[in-house]
This record gives sequence, C-alpha cells and structure tokens, in this order.
Amino acid sequence: MIIVGAGPAGLSAALILGRACRSVLICDRATPRSWASKRMYAYLSRDSIEPAGFRQIGRRELARYPGVEMRDVEVIRARKHRRGFEITLASGARVACRKLLIATGMMDILPAVPGFEQMFGRTVFQCPYCDGWELRGKALAVYGRRRRGFELARALSAWTNDIVLCTDGRASLTTAERAQLARNRIGLMEKRIDALEGARGKLQHIRFRDGERLARDGMFFNTPARGQSDLAESLGCLFGRHGGVLCGQYEATSVPGVFVAGNIIRDVQLSIVAAAEGARAAFGINRALTREDFEQRATGKRRVEHPKKIPARL
Repeated sequence: MIIVGAGPAGLSAALILGRACRSVLICDRATPRSWASKRMYAYLSRDSIEPAGFRQIGRRELARYPGVEMRDVEVIRARKHRRGFEITLASGARVACRKLLIATGMMDILPAVPGFEQMFGRTVFQCPYCDGWELRGKALAVYGRRRRGFELARALSAWTNDIVLCTDGRASLTTAERAQLARNRIGLMEKRIDALEGARGKLQHIRFRDGERLARDGMFFNTPARGQSDLAESLGCLFGRHGGVLCGQYEATSVPGVFVAGNIIRDVQLSIVAAAEGARAAFGINRALTREDFEQRATGKRRVEHPKKIPARL
C-alpha cells in the first residue's frame, strides 16, 4: 500500500492502515500548502498549533507501527501494474503496490502583486475559516476577480462588517451582484493594484496604480489553486467541473485501486476535513484488501475489490 503525500490526509490514512496491520509506504516531497502559515486553526485538540509541529507529531505517532515506512521523496510517475500499481520515485527506485492513495494536496497561486508573498500567512490569507477569527471586526480587503471575489466577500461578512472587494481591474460583476454588495455595505474597488504596503508581514495599505492608498488590517484572497501532482490524471481518474478528482464511497476514484483524500477532491478545504477523508479512504482500502484476500483463500480466485462507483457527474 502506497500513500503519496504526508499532510493531514496522508498521515491520517497511514495511522488507520498501520493499526490495521498493513504494510504502508508514505512518500512526501515536503511542499505543504501551509508553507507560509504560522499557525494551524480549526482542528479540534490542535487549534493554533504550528503546521510543522503538527506534522512532526503525526510522524512520531506513526513510528509506533512497524508496518509504516516514511520516505521524504517525490513520486514522479505511477502506472497500472498486473497486480496493482508501480510508482517511480525521484531517486529512480520503483515500488509496486496493490492500492494507491493520492493525497498530494494543492498549492495556492499567489497574485503577482509586490508585497503579497511577504504578507501571505501573516495578514494575507486564503481561508477565513482558518484565519478569520484572528481578524474579526477588522478592516479587511478581499482580493478576487469575477464570481470568486463576490463569493469570498459574501463569506467574509460573517467575520466583519468592514470589507472592500478589490478586483485588481474590471470586476465583471452583474448588476444584481453589485447591488447586493452595496446593500451589505461592502465596498468595491476596480482599480489595478500596484502593491501591498506594510512592515514585518503586517498589511497597512493597498496602493493602487493611480496612487490612491486604502488602509486595511488584513486581506483574504480567492485565486485559482493548482494540484501538486498529475498522478491522478495520468492514471485516468475522472475529474469534476471544478477541477477536483471525482470520488465515491470511501474516497474511491473511477480507477479501481486508486483512492484520493484531501484538497485534491476540492470539497471543504480544512485540515480536519482532509484528515477525515484520509481516514475514510484508509477504511475503504483496508476493507477492499481484506475482502480480496478472504475471497482468494476461500476460492483461489483473485480479483480487485473496489468500493461503489463514483456518481455519474462531471
């Protein structure tokens, strides 16, 4: 059994499978989505923990299980094998497995605005559920174009009533959407942004190209994110219209033997949800392996057990 990715989803799955007496190899290239985050929130019993500390705790707990092996190496290729799958590591090594869990996560695409990256993870954030509490009641900006910006501004209204939506150019909003923003006293700035200004990671002003400056305490953004691996696509997994890997019961994909967990599903993108998806996938994997082995011992026949097919939706 191979797990690609050692974030909350991969670590959680490895724990369940290790306790089920399975032989598990976890491969991780150490590029977490939380690379800029100072704290991880909204995770019961671990609220406000440092992300690196969370991963260290997870690895330490897995060390109790002799069947679980961790390698800090990237998986660069995966292909179907006569008894499952064969993965190729960046080191050149090849490893075969019967089941494959892809939990490689996402990476945010930051806008090419000076100061954005320096403030990311300090006063510029992607998820209000993760970091909104710390900026509740503050003067906040939303960075997002078209529908993305509108939806994030609407969501952020649960945390503050002082919001300005900055679209960094023409908003392309409908008349109805503009009216809804106005009625909720959410400002709209369609000017191009020149830079984010502040000190030591703390946002103070948004400077526009015409020289105007807008004082803000923080910013949340909604921009596209990219997957950190093309393994699911290369294996033929089906994707939904929002870019997430489609999965059904126990996070099983359209490819027998392949499971997914975490942000690549593009559902609720919280660490605690990713961990739960990893646990569900591990349950499905162990269930499938147990049924395959049980049937082979009973009948001598070998087949691939896979949970219920994914819904017919693209």
